[in-house]
Amino acid sequence: MPVPKGSTIDPERTRAAILKAATPVLYERGLDGIGVAELCALIGVSKETLYRHFGTKDGLVEAMLRARSERVGRWLADAVAAAGDDPRDQLAAVFDTLGEWFEDPVFRGCAMVNAAAQHHDETVRALTTRHLGRYIDLLTGIAERAGAADPPLLGRQLLMLVEGATIVAAHHGAAGTGEQARQAALALLSAATRNDSGGSSGGGDSSGASGDDPGD
Repeated sequence: MPVPKGSTIDPERTRAAILKAATPVLYERGLDGIGVAELCALIGVSKETLYRHFGTKDGLVEAMLRARSERVGRWLADAVAAAGDDPRDQLAAVFDTLGEWFEDPVFRGCAMVNAAAQHHDETVRALTTRHLGRYIDLLTGIAERAGAADPPLLGRQLLMLVEGATIVAAHHGAAGTGEQARQAALALLSAATRNDSGGSSGGGDSSGASGDDPGD
């Protein structure tokens, strides 16, 4: 990447710039859909510079997946926090936020799951497992706050809705998918929630927490 005259090279800044430029290209084209030479040409960096900062293309892919997982985790956690204290509103916010992402023209499905399917590599699979674990933690926390009889089970069931909706939106049309998954998730939450005190959660309706989508 060109360095303005009079400035010094900051390795961390250069690495971050390469990662930022490469992420949307790898997401759109797929990990195996573009070679190193074409990728470097598109993002304006030499192969030598890419290899200096990431070692290999696989090193770049792994860095991209780690950064994306962190970003998605924060994005959804922020949506839940903004939804207030009602677990139903928190769960609705997750699916409202995902629904906004599904409607984005650059949406191509879950980058982590796509990567694991395209790249039969133990490191990539481990990163995907950890990413799905972030979802499980978030959704199980909502289930616990709602008073579900078996929060880990409900968290896993909700994860199936999240990933199932993501696949449907990517491959069978995004229109309405987020809202349909939202309705199913809230019905599942209601069915799994103990009614010891006449229902532990309110019926508030969330319009979702708006924010940058994870594809940025």
